[in-house]
Amino acid sequence: MGREHVGQGEIARFAQDRVNLPKEIADAHRAQANRLREKLEGYLREHPDFTLKKMLLSGSLAKGTALRSLNDIDVACYISGADAPTDIQALLDYLAKRLRKAFPNFSPDQVQPQTYSVTVSFRGSGLDVDVVPILYSGDPNWYGNLVSQDDGSFLKTSIPLHLAFAAKRKKAQEKHFAQVVRLVKFWARRMKAERDGFRFKSFMIEMVLAKLCDDGLDFADYPEALQHFFTYLARTELRQRIVFSDYYSPSIVSSLSDEVQIVDPVNSANNVARLYTAANADAITEAALDAGDAIDAALAAPTKQLTLAYWQKVFGSSFQV
Repeated sequence: MGREHVGQGEIARFAQDRVNLPKEIADAHRAQANRLREKLEGYLREHPDFTLKKMLLSGSLAKGTALRSLNDIDVACYISGADAPTDIQALLDYLAKRLRKAFPNFSPDQVQPQTYSVTVSFRGSGLDVDVVPILYSGDPNWYGNLVSQDDGSFLKTSIPLHLAFAAKRKKAQEKHFAQVVRLVKFWARRMKAERDGFRFKSFMIEMVLAKLCDDGLDFADYPEALQHFFTYLARTELRQRIVFSDYYSPSIVSSLSDEVQIVDPVNSANNVARLYTAANADAITEAALDAGDAIDAALAAPTKQLTLAYWQKVFGSSFQV
C-alpha cells in the first residue's frame, strides 16, 4: 500500500530537489577545477622540469556522487622529484609554494596549507579547492603516496584507478548507482548530525554499495535498493570483509584483526575502515536497523500520512510528497 503514496517517483523527485548537487552547479565546479588543471598543464609545458606533474579532479564531484551541500572540491596533485619532502607539513608548504609559482595571479592568501591539503580559494565564486599532494615516482597507472585524510599518514593509491572503479559500477547501473549512493550519503549525514559519535564515511558507503552492485542488486528500484543496503548492514553488522578483484586477487589480502574490514579496491594492503571500532560498527548497525524498519513500515502503511512519517524517519522532515 505504501508504494501508492511514496514510491520510486517520489524518492527520485526528493533526490532531485533536496539531495543532489544541481547539474549546473556541478558543471560550474568542474569547470573551475578544470581551469586550475589547464593552467598547471600550460605551466608544465613551459617548465618541463617543474615538480608538480598532474592535477586530477577527485572525490564525490569526480565520481558524480556529490550532495547539494557540497562546498568545496577535491583535486589530487601528483608531485615528482627527489627534493619533495616526506614530512607532511613540509610537503604541504612545498606544494603551496609551487602552486603560488604556477599561478602567479593568485595572491599568497588564496593558497593556504591546511592539515592534510592545500586550499586554493577562488574569490569570484567563493569556491574552495582542496589540493591533496601525492608523491609520484612515474608509475604508469598513476600509483603514488597520498596524504591520508584519516590520519595524515602516507597511503599508496591511484586516483585514475579509483575513478575507473566507480565508473564501472555507474556504467553497470546507469544513473541509479550514483543516485542510491547520494541517498545513502544524505541519510548518513543526517545520522551524524543527530546521533552522538555516529560516523560512516562516504567512501565506505560507496564500497558497500559497490559490493551489492557486483552481487547483482538492481538499483533501479530506490526503495528496494535502500532496503537491501540497510538489511545488509543489519545482517552483517559490518563484520563481513568486503574486497574486490578489479586490480588484484582477493587471495593476496592478508589476515586482518580490524573490527571492520573494507579493503581498498586499488591497494590490497589498505583497510579503509581500519579506524572504525566495534562501537562505531554497532552505531551504524543500529541506525541501519532503524532505517530498515522504517522503510518496511512505510511500504506497508495504509495511508499517505503514515507512509510519509515513516520515510521521514529515514530522510528527515525535508522529505515531503
